[in-house]
Amino acid sequence: MKTLIIAEKPDMGRNIAAVMEPKAQNRRTHLEGERFVVTWAIGHLVGLAEPDDYDPRYKKWKDSDLPIIPDVFKLSPNPRTKDQLKVIGELARKCGRIVNACDAGREGQLIFHFIRRHLKLTQPVDRLWISDLTPETIRRGFEQLASDDKYAPLTRAAQARSEADWLIGMNASRAFTIRHRALLTVGRVQTPVLALLYDRHREIEAFRPETYYRIEASFEQPGAKYKGIWQGDRLTDGAKAAAIADKVKGKTGTIASYEKAESKEYPFRLHDLTLLQREANGRYGFPAKKTLDVAQALYEKHKVITYPRTSSNYVTEETIPVMAKALDMLRGTEYGELAAGADRGKVHKGNKAVCNPAKVEDHHAILPTPKRPGSLSADEKKIYDLIVRRFLSHYYGPAVYRNHTVMTVVEEETFRTRVKQLLDPGWKVTQAEAEPGDKKKSRSKGAAEDEADEETLTDGEFAVDPEAPSRCKSAKAEEKATQPPKPYTEGTLLKAMESAGKAMEDEELRETMKDSGLGTPATRAATIERLKQVGYIRTAGKKLEIEPKGASAIELIRGAGVELLASPVMTGQWERRLVQIARGEASDEAFMDKVKLFARSIVDKVRQQPPAPAGTFQEPERKGGRKGAARAAGGRSQPASAAAGPSGRRSGAGSSSPAAPAKREGTRAGAAPAKRSGASAGAGPAAAAAGKQRPGTSALRASAASSGQPSASDVLSGVRERQALGACPLCGGAVIEGSRGYGCSRFREGCRFVVWKEQHGKKLSVTMLGALLAKGKTGVLAFKGEDGQSRKGRLELAPPYTGETRLSLERS
Repeated sequence: MKTLIIAEKPDMGRNIAAVMEPKAQNRRTHLEGERFVVTWAIGHLVGLAEPDDYDPRYKKWKDSDLPIIPDVFKLSPNPRTKDQLKVIGELARKCGRIVNACDAGREGQLIFHFIRRHLKLTQPVDRLWISDLTPETIRRGFEQLASDDKYAPLTRAAQARSEADWLIGMNASRAFTIRHRALLTVGRVQTPVLALLYDRHREIEAFRPETYYRIEASFEQPGAKYKGIWQGDRLTDGAKAAAIADKVKGKTGTIASYEKAESKEYPFRLHDLTLLQREANGRYGFPAKKTLDVAQALYEKHKVITYPRTSSNYVTEETIPVMAKALDMLRGTEYGELAAGADRGKVHKGNKAVCNPAKVEDHHAILPTPKRPGSLSADEKKIYDLIVRRFLSHYYGPAVYRNHTVMTVVEEETFRTRVKQLLDPGWKVTQAEAEPGDKKKSRSKGAAEDEADEETLTDGEFAVDPEAPSRCKSAKAEEKATQPPKPYTEGTLLKAMESAGKAMEDEELRETMKDSGLGTPATRAATIERLKQVGYIRTAGKKLEIEPKGASAIELIRGAGVELLASPVMTGQWERRLVQIARGEASDEAFMDKVKLFARSIVDKVRQQPPAPAGTFQEPERKGGRKGAARAAGGRSQPASAAAGPSGRRSGAGSSSPAAPAKREGTRAGAAPAKRSGASAGAGPAAAAAGKQRPGTSALRASAASSGQPSASDVLSGVRERQALGACPLCGGAVIEGSRGYGCSRFREGCRFVVWKEQHGKKLSVTMLGALLAKGKTGVLAFKGEDGQSRKGRLELAPPYTGETRLSLERS
């Protein structure tokens, strides 16, 4: 019998098939050869079931039902990818062995084993464990296949992580939402990240600038000119500062000391995903998710970089020959001159800055592969360029500097001059321009700020004569002000997430968090996106700003006595235990027992908390006269959505892993029509209270105003009470009919859900709309193509469920 290979994504499957079965027949959902059948998941085909899969009563959010703690966790297929899941099941029945070729890591292990468990696959399983998709690596991986049983502890850790996140996210989100009558999503990673933004916001709000004065003087010697900064206690008296400047101006002084010392600066570490995201954000303003998506395309589609979702900055000895091949390939590209000047002897197994097997876990650092890049998009070129230049930098020597420190005394006043003179650029020749962090300009308060300001970087000659007098040609006192902490950007937030545990007092926890932080490189971007989607934060240029809803959420969580939810300590404790489970050193059952106790404790403490006062979640007026600028909470985040159509598969609490990418979320069929305008049937307390407070409506209004998308008001303005045709998947309101489309009755509050009646050449009937709202797609319809031929297909609601549809043609 043949062997079934299950990859995590289609491109990965095709790459494997091209190597292992180059003559395989392409059957769209899989490729079949003489020995192997290659198919694929599409991310998570199966996930943990929603509460109402255990009991229909959980569709309504009730305090009396909490905590929800299943004895055995059920699995549920993602409705949007159930056809591919069916294909895998049919193929497996024809095969005698299976190869797990999902991503080499905890999440890849979870994806495969959820599929295996749901389909009840009993065949023996081998594990393919590779870090890139080059033909050489794929062949070597198949030569070194190991039994999947070897990875059983990792599987248990992956499952424990998933179930634990479900318990905390589901119960905490429902408890806070019910108690405070507003959708408040809570998660193990999401909430501590929100707390980082909240604490920075409060620091900035509380900051009061202090005025001080800095005196700068210009000095001259025969053949030398330089500037110096006055040394002394911080001056807060402007008159005193001006008096010192006047005192030294035009006077002659002496050089009290002149020190010179050489220093070396070595290349930055090879990229892991977080470093790549930080650099792309600082250099190009790319959001973290965009960098991840582009890097994933370079890996899967173009095969020009190694696996990008890595947390390592190092390689193993086996990777060094592959790096040499990549260097040879670059000789024939636009990087040819840099590749030709590279010293390949600098990258070897003894170079611990590059080769450090002890610090490589699932995957090594991101590297260019030996495959020459073809046609890349502009964004792909930018990310590829960052990776290649960082790679090349390690084949060059250090940058060498001579550091000059001059102390000049005039009229008993001392001035310091610091010059950093570049002697040899070394690896810096590989860089297109100065990298973020290259100029160490501090914005902190105090002496450090002055010290950073006074250093001058030059690649020219610099020297003074310590025996010769120096004339103070000019001097001036400049008024300065201390600066507040900077708001987070996505780049600096990623850094904070990565190093979130470094301030922990517990040494063991600090050590655990040192290599993990909040989330993983693969999930941090999705965590930031989720905070935007649920209306907790927003983007303002490059800055990330917390919304009032996000600030209130943190205050309520801390006020309930469950501040551990907002601290990286819990993540550190979990990661420590999960690592031990993955190594076979700890019990997953004992871990889950403690998580269940914590979930019960959260529910009990929130019950005792006073409800939030009316208006807590009301957005303030902003410039321009409109309220709020928070993003609309995505459809899957609404408490109503457990019974409200396409968005319900992952409701606010149901998104138990706050970092889970949207593509891993499915839809819930069977929407119940709303009984009245503005609230869906079975919507739960938060939606029931909407008539009084309607939390989040200002966020919806702001989202509609800023999105540029069609608004329901375009078709519904002027309507009064009309028949409810279904529940809005974006906010839980009632969908009603207008002259040109079907829109949400909450359009006056800003909900932008609207489905136009004309769709892909079809007129959308009420029956078709009902199917879209209930199942996320219509039945099979006939469509005419540009060639006049009739084809069968379905209309599907496209995320983020604003009403946009896409046409999915049936296979011929």
